[in-house]
Amino acid sequence: MGDTIRSVSQVFIRGTIEQVWREITKTGEIQKCMFNMQMRTSGLKVGAKIRMTSPDDKYTTVVGEVLEFDPPHRYAHTFKFTAYDDAPCKVIYDLKEVEGGVEFTLTAEDIPANTKTAKQMVPGGDMICKTLKSVVETGRPTFGIRMLYVLFKLMAPLTPKKCRSENWMD
Repeated sequence: MGDTIRSVSQVFIRGTIEQVWREITKTGEIQKCMFNMQMRTSGLKVGAKIRMTSPDDKYTTVVGEVLEFDPPHRYAHTFKFTAYDDAPCKVIYDLKEVEGGVEFTLTAEDIPANTKTAKQMVPGGDMICKTLKSVVETGRPTFGIRMLYVLFKLMAPLTPKKCRSENWMD
Protein backbone atom coordinates (compact mmCIF):
# COMPACT_ATOMS: atom_id res chain seq x y z
CA MET A 1 0.00 0.00 0.00
CA GLY A 2 1.26 3.51 -0.82
CA ASP A 3 1.35 6.54 1.42
CA THR A 4 -1.85 7.25 3.32
CA ILE A 5 -3.13 10.06 5.47
CA ARG A 6 -5.46 10.28 8.45
CA SER A 7 -7.97 13.04 9.13
CA VAL A 8 -9.81 13.69 12.40
CA SER A 9 -12.74 16.10 12.78
CA GLN A 10 -14.51 16.67 16.06
CA VAL A 11 -17.46 18.70 17.33
CA PHE A 12 -19.52 19.13 20.50
CA ILE A 13 -23.26 18.75 19.86
CA ARG A 14 -25.99 19.88 22.25
CA GLY A 15 -28.29 16.89 21.96
CA THR A 16 -28.65 13.29 23.06
CA ILE A 17 -26.43 10.46 21.90
CA GLU A 18 -29.57 8.82 20.44
CA GLN A 19 -30.30 11.90 18.29
CA VAL A 20 -26.76 12.01 16.93
CA TRP A 21 -26.65 8.24 16.36
CA ARG A 22 -29.94 8.31 14.45
CA GLU A 23 -28.72 11.08 12.14
CA ILE A 24 -25.59 9.19 11.09
CA THR A 25 -27.19 5.75 10.75
CA LYS A 26 -30.65 6.36 9.31
CA THR A 27 -31.33 4.48 6.10
CA GLY A 28 -33.74 5.08 3.25
CA GLU A 29 -34.19 8.76 4.08
CA ILE A 30 -32.12 11.89 3.51
CA GLN A 31 -29.14 12.34 5.79
CA LYS A 32 -28.95 16.12 5.87
CA CYS A 33 -25.52 16.00 7.50
CA MET A 34 -24.06 13.65 4.87
CA PHE A 35 -24.21 15.82 1.77
CA ASN A 36 -28.00 15.32 1.52
CA MET A 37 -27.51 11.69 0.52
CA GLN A 38 -29.35 8.61 1.73
CA MET A 39 -27.82 5.38 2.93
CA ARG A 40 -28.92 2.16 1.28
CA THR A 41 -28.10 -1.15 2.92
CA SER A 42 -29.53 -4.58 3.61
CA GLY A 43 -28.94 -3.87 7.31
CA LEU A 44 -26.40 -2.09 9.47
CA LYS A 45 -24.28 -4.97 10.72
CA VAL A 46 -20.67 -6.04 10.26
CA GLY A 47 -20.13 -7.21 6.68
CA ALA A 48 -23.16 -5.41 5.23
CA LYS A 49 -22.67 -3.39 2.05
CA ILE A 50 -23.66 0.27 2.13
CA ARG A 51 -24.25 2.80 -0.63
CA MET A 52 -24.79 6.54 -0.35
CA THR A 53 -27.21 7.63 -3.07
CA SER A 54 -28.60 10.90 -4.36
CA PRO A 55 -32.03 11.86 -3.00
CA ASP A 56 -33.67 10.51 -6.19
CA ASP A 57 -31.55 7.30 -6.07
CA LYS A 58 -30.23 7.93 -9.60
CA TYR A 59 -26.61 8.21 -8.49
CA THR A 60 -24.44 6.32 -6.02
CA THR A 61 -21.55 8.47 -4.84
CA VAL A 62 -20.02 6.25 -2.14
CA VAL A 63 -19.85 2.50 -1.58
CA GLY A 64 -18.49 0.59 1.39
CA GLU A 65 -18.84 -2.22 3.85
CA VAL A 66 -19.66 -2.04 7.56
CA LEU A 67 -16.59 -2.91 9.65
CA GLU A 68 -17.87 -2.11 13.16
CA PHE A 69 -21.35 -1.42 14.51
CA ASP A 70 -21.68 -0.73 18.25
CA PRO A 71 -24.80 1.41 18.85
CA PRO A 72 -24.80 4.19 19.93
CA HIS A 73 -21.06 4.65 20.34
CA ARG A 74 -19.15 3.52 17.26
CA TYR A 75 -19.78 2.85 13.61
CA ALA A 76 -17.06 2.22 11.02
CA HIS A 77 -17.09 1.33 7.34
CA THR A 78 -14.91 1.26 4.27
CA PHE A 79 -15.40 4.22 1.98
CA LYS A 80 -14.87 4.56 -1.76
CA PHE A 81 -16.00 7.36 -4.04
CA THR A 82 -17.59 5.77 -7.12
CA ALA A 83 -16.32 8.59 -9.36
CA TYR A 84 -12.65 7.91 -8.57
CA ASP A 85 -10.39 4.92 -9.11
CA ASP A 86 -8.65 5.52 -5.74
CA ALA A 87 -8.31 2.76 -3.16
CA PRO A 88 -10.94 2.73 -0.41
CA CYS A 89 -10.29 4.22 3.00
CA LYS A 90 -11.92 3.71 6.40
CA VAL A 91 -14.36 6.06 8.12
CA ILE A 92 -15.04 5.84 11.87
CA TYR A 93 -17.78 7.66 13.78
CA ASP A 94 -17.27 7.82 17.55
CA LEU A 95 -19.90 9.24 19.92
CA LYS A 96 -19.23 10.00 23.57
CA GLU A 97 -21.77 11.35 26.03
CA VAL A 98 -20.39 14.40 27.88
CA GLU A 99 -22.01 16.97 30.12
CA GLY A 100 -24.57 18.90 28.10
CA GLY A 101 -24.36 16.82 24.95
CA VAL A 102 -22.26 14.58 22.75
CA GLU A 103 -18.66 14.68 21.62
CA PHE A 104 -18.68 13.49 18.01
CA THR A 105 -15.46 12.41 16.31
CA LEU A 106 -15.18 11.56 12.62
CA THR A 107 -11.93 9.84 11.70
CA ALA A 108 -10.89 8.90 8.17
CA GLU A 109 -7.93 6.51 7.95
CA ASP A 110 -5.90 4.97 5.16
CA ILE A 111 -6.84 7.78 2.77
CA PRO A 112 -4.62 7.34 -0.30
CA ALA A 113 -2.29 10.38 -0.23
CA ASN A 114 -2.22 12.84 -3.13
CA THR A 115 -5.50 11.58 -4.62
CA LYS A 116 -8.88 13.06 -5.47
CA THR A 117 -10.24 11.12 -2.50
CA ALA A 118 -7.78 12.85 -0.16
CA LYS A 119 -8.74 16.27 -1.53
CA GLN A 120 -12.40 15.55 -0.71
CA MET A 121 -12.10 13.71 2.60
CA VAL A 122 -10.34 16.28 4.79
CA PRO A 123 -12.67 19.24 4.21
CA GLY A 124 -15.62 16.82 3.95
CA GLY A 125 -15.11 15.58 7.52
CA ASP A 126 -15.19 19.10 8.93
CA MET A 127 -18.30 19.92 6.89
CA ILE A 128 -20.09 16.78 8.08
CA CYS A 129 -19.30 17.63 11.72
CA LYS A 130 -20.54 21.22 11.43
CA THR A 131 -23.65 20.16 9.52
CA LEU A 132 -24.45 17.33 11.96
CA LYS A 133 -24.22 19.84 14.81
CA SER A 134 -26.62 22.20 13.04
CA VAL A 135 -29.08 19.43 12.12
CA VAL A 136 -29.25 18.01 15.66
CA GLU A 137 -29.36 21.39 17.39
CA THR A 138 -31.67 23.32 14.99
CA GLY A 139 -33.36 20.68 12.84
CA ARG A 140 -31.67 21.75 9.61
CA PRO A 141 -28.34 22.49 7.96
CA THR A 142 -27.03 26.05 7.91
CA PHE A 143 -28.19 28.35 5.12
CA GLY A 144 -24.85 28.01 3.31
CA ILE A 145 -25.05 24.21 3.33
CA ARG A 146 -28.66 24.30 2.12
CA MET A 147 -27.53 26.48 -0.81
CA LEU A 148 -24.72 24.01 -1.53
CA TYR A 149 -27.29 21.19 -1.67
CA VAL A 150 -29.32 23.22 -4.21
CA LEU A 151 -26.15 23.51 -6.28
CA PHE A 152 -25.59 19.74 -6.01
CA LYS A 153 -29.10 19.14 -7.37
CA LEU A 154 -28.52 21.51 -10.27
CA MET A 155 -25.19 19.82 -11.06
CA ALA A 156 -26.60 16.25 -10.91
CA PRO A 157 -26.91 15.90 -14.71
CA LEU A 158 -23.12 16.39 -14.93
CA THR A 159 -22.45 13.40 -12.66
CA PRO A 160 -20.26 10.79 -14.42
CA LYS A 161 -22.19 7.90 -15.96
CA LYS A 162 -20.14 5.40 -13.95
CA CYS A 163 -21.84 6.79 -10.80
CA ARG A 164 -25.33 5.78 -11.91
CA SER A 165 -26.89 3.59 -9.26
CA GLU A 166 -27.56 0.70 -11.62
CA ASN A 167 -23.79 0.28 -11.87
CA TRP A 168 -23.45 -0.16 -8.09
CA MET A 169 -26.24 -2.56 -7.17
CA ASP A 170 -25.28 -5.77 -5.40
